[in-house]
Amino acid sequence: MPGMNLTRDEASARADVLSTESYSIDLDVTGSGPTFRSSTTARFRCSAPGTSTFVDLVADSVELVELNGTALDPATVFDGTRIALDGLAAENELRVVANCTYMRTGEGLHRFVDPVDGETYLYSQFEVADSRRMFAVFEQPDLKATFTLTVTAPAHWQVVSVSATPESEPTGDGVATWRFAPTPRLSSYVTALVAGPYAVVRSSLTSRKGSVPAAVFCRRTLAEHLDADEILLLTQQGFDFYEEAFDLAYPFEKYDQLFVPEFNAGAMENVGCVTILEDYVFRSRVSEAAVERRAITVLHELAHMWFGDLVTMKWWNDLWLNESFAEFVSHVAAAEATKYTEAWTTFATTEKTWAYRQDQLPSTHPIVAEINDLEDVEVNFDGITYAKGASVLKQLVAYVGRDAFFAGIRTYFAKHAYANTTLGDLLVELERSSGRDLSAWSGTWLETAGVNTLRPSIEVAGEGTYSRFAVLQEAPAEWPTLRPYRLGIGLYDLAEGGLARRRYVEVDVDGPSTEVPELVGERQPDLLLLNDDDLAFAKIRLDERSVATLVSSLAQVRDSLPRALCWGAAWDMCRDTEIRARDYLALALEGAQTEDDSAMLRSVLRQAEVVSRLYVDPAFKEQAADQLASGTRSLAEAAQPGSDAQLQLVRAFAAAARSEEQLEVVHALYTGELAWEGLEVDTDLRWDLLHALVAGGRLGDEAVEAELERDKTATGERHAAAARAARPTAEAKASAWKAIFEDADLPNSLLVATVGGFAQAGQEQLVAPYVERYFEALEPTWASRTNETAQTIVVGLYPTLLASEELLARTDRWLAEAGSAPASLRRLVLESRDGVARALRAQARDRG
Repeated sequence: MPGMNLTRDEASARADVLSTESYSIDLDVTGSGPTFRSSTTARFRCSAPGTSTFVDLVADSVELVELNGTALDPATVFDGTRIALDGLAAENELRVVANCTYMRTGEGLHRFVDPVDGETYLYSQFEVADSRRMFAVFEQPDLKATFTLTVTAPAHWQVVSVSATPESEPTGDGVATWRFAPTPRLSSYVTALVAGPYAVVRSSLTSRKGSVPAAVFCRRTLAEHLDADEILLLTQQGFDFYEEAFDLAYPFEKYDQLFVPEFNAGAMENVGCVTILEDYVFRSRVSEAAVERRAITVLHELAHMWFGDLVTMKWWNDLWLNESFAEFVSHVAAAEATKYTEAWTTFATTEKTWAYRQDQLPSTHPIVAEINDLEDVEVNFDGITYAKGASVLKQLVAYVGRDAFFAGIRTYFAKHAYANTTLGDLLVELERSSGRDLSAWSGTWLETAGVNTLRPSIEVAGEGTYSRFAVLQEAPAEWPTLRPYRLGIGLYDLAEGGLARRRYVEVDVDGPSTEVPELVGERQPDLLLLNDDDLAFAKIRLDERSVATLVSSLAQVRDSLPRALCWGAAWDMCRDTEIRARDYLALALEGAQTEDDSAMLRSVLRQAEVVSRLYVDPAFKEQAADQLASGTRSLAEAAQPGSDAQLQLVRAFAAAARSEEQLEVVHALYTGELAWEGLEVDTDLRWDLLHALVAGGRLGDEAVEAELERDKTATGERHAAAARAARPTAEAKASAWKAIFEDADLPNSLLVATVGGFAQAGQEQLVAPYVERYFEALEPTWASRTNETAQTIVVGLYPTLLASEELLARTDRWLAEAGSAPASLRRLVLESRDGVARALRAQARDRG
């Protein structure tokens, strides 16, 4: 959006002269129009009286600007995103009265109307820089202040913010006012407002400092599905773990968790007022992997109360540390303090797979990324910021020792509470607690990009023992850094009951080749696994004997984590064209028969889908599609009735079904003519089956409308939008395209659904006419839409389905001609292009 950017230099210059003290914010959200009234009084100091600066505000209109008692002309000083302030005093008071806009994009103050009962729900989402959509503010993380919020709203609403909710004061017919106490010193992006007739379950949590009020909220029409007891149990387990690990009591006065509609992310760490994607209120049965993901999300946001909210990054280049720490420590907490004891398996299967993919894109960047402005931040919520950073923190713990790591963290919290820090502040404390110099470690791991590959180099004597054992390290040409690792090596033998680990050694690996004398003389195992226990961030390769074992006996690996590492190695080898795509597809279908880890099964099935649609030789594509559909159908029929595997396999089968025979089975499951023991075709599974039938041309508009009549909910509307866009007709594609680009009232949830339904496997000819329109729309879309919306369109509509040399050439032409396009937009297109280039390499290998 024009004028929405803020550079690091601007923020630094502003912080050099300003220190913010407090904001008093008065909001009136009683109206039904497109705007709400926002009144802000900001108090701040200036170290250079007479200087000029600006305050951030995105508003429909500004009625009053008053600086130190002097009225300023809004038409002169307000440009739509900033208010210019000249002639500052040493002590300043700024008053701004504005009419701000309710959003439908999940940014700023988002407004949603429940289609079931017509009730209105509000919630704020301010990261990265959207508190300025709700009040006037110096919008950067290092200008912390206290915030005092007053809200006038319908009297029957719940109104929740950072401070404890006060008793409301009746102020009119059906209207009330809530006057919140001032907050501690916070960055504006972690302040919050959530308001509406939310259902609530109130409780308390036990903390070192005593009882902490806690509550769980969701929309009234979802309340019957809210398992608040499970959320509160997880939260209490997190409280216990973090307070012990950090040696610091929960730092705020209460802890509310609110499941909100049309949320763009998994959750947001607003201080004591955490907002969470309401899809995590499970109205239908979901996979065990989804339930575990929710648990990690709950623990991730709770960790932010200390790391991110209490102690906050100075600027967004340390966003990675904020997110990586929460991602790392939430998995530690899950594995050690909850029932999710296999959390590190899920991390290896899901998070690290994401990180490896991101780190091999042409847009890869060091973990400590160069963040020059807000546009850089917006596209940096990626697999490096979250998953690679968390993986490297796990390595750091192995390097300095767990006790030293947490000792340093405790000192860091104690020293910098309610302040802003940089990475250097943390490293200082870790160096003191561990006695290690971390400058070289930081330079190698945090300031360079790319993922390295580790291979075993072995020689076997006549008696079958290793006469030589070394670990080879390779780096990509673009990022030729060889790194030091603390690495586990496991030797596994086939025995009665499965593949069991016979020997495990930990070694330090550095440089292109590292000899491992500890394993010389050791009998060659059936499976040799580098990076056993998943200590290191690196792609691993298997020797020939281990590959043969993997193909024949992967299911025999007893423990889930080494099995995940084997799956990961196979997937990396497929993506890097070291094995053929069709061979990976066969391995996936074979391994899925016995895979009992929910997250791993989900990952393998998704990878099999990618392989069948994009990686196999186009001449083999129909056969691969049939192989995937037939294979998942057979596995679903043979799965244990009512099992997690049965549910996942049925969904995978429906998504893969293409032939008339396959679609007939899907239709019979949908109508109930066919019933598989233990399978409940509930509301969301019905939509999954219907989507497959609509995309396959078996059913059409009438069926979608009939299903929506059964499920007149926000989730039902989302499913219906996706199904309409998935119809295999030119008219359906034209209608979806028009809705995406011309319907200004389309909320973010329906936009995401429509984009997601647009390009379906088997519909290549219907999508092809939109290639040129896509490239023509890129720059206008980026210029006119909010960041979240623009990213959804740019990434979601890139025609990957048409992977070809022609698409690569067209993308390259746009990149060459759009030299003045914003770097963040170019990055997203370049990443999409890379996915097509990789698919073409895989197709060529599959032909060979």
